[in-house]
Amino acid sequence: MKSIILASTSPYRQLLLKKLGLPFLAVAPDVDETPVLNESAEALVTRLAYAKAHAISDHYNQHLIIGSDQVCVIDGKIVGKPLTFDNAFKQLKSASSHKVTFYTGLCLLDTTTGKYNLQCELFNVYFRSLSNKEIEAYLHKEEPYQCAGSFKSEGLGIALFDKLEGRDPNTLIGLPLILLLDMLRFHGYNPLID
Repeated sequence: MKSIILASTSPYRQLLLKKLGLPFLAVAPDVDETPVLNESAEALVTRLAYAKAHAISDHYNQHLIIGSDQVCVIDGKIVGKPLTFDNAFKQLKSASSHKVTFYTGLCLLDTTTGKYNLQCELFNVYFRSLSNKEIEAYLHKEEPYQCAGSFKSEGLGIALFDKLEGRDPNTLIGLPLILLLDMLRFHGYNPLID
């Protein structure tokens, strides 16, 4: 069976992929993630997932490479990682009492054949009405400054929501495992029996 490469150094994506029990190597892709003018969220994440998988393909020519990218959309605006407390506060204030949609692009590239699968998975988060005190307290407790949307749903971030809506809760963390498993089976790799 071909070795699997995760074109990401995200600790969240690595933890998710480990759930499948597959051996893999995580490699940082060198990709400019700057959005193109007027690019939709879906176009952005699929373009970047494809670019990340292909960025390392010259060094791993007998492998299955996973590329993924994620953004969230609040009030029609693409939002990325906040990086600072102030930006995270603004993101959560904007999300309060709203539906936020996460777009996760996923690419699985077989470098032996050059064939690849590329899709975008959506996941909706419905936020409760959040007070400034709740937002501040949450940000000080979890410091989700490297997370699109400014929360960690696998942690205390769950306290910010009214409901979640989507096919796979792993999508919200950054790697849609159900979709990935579909893609792996398409390429002849079934973790249940291989």
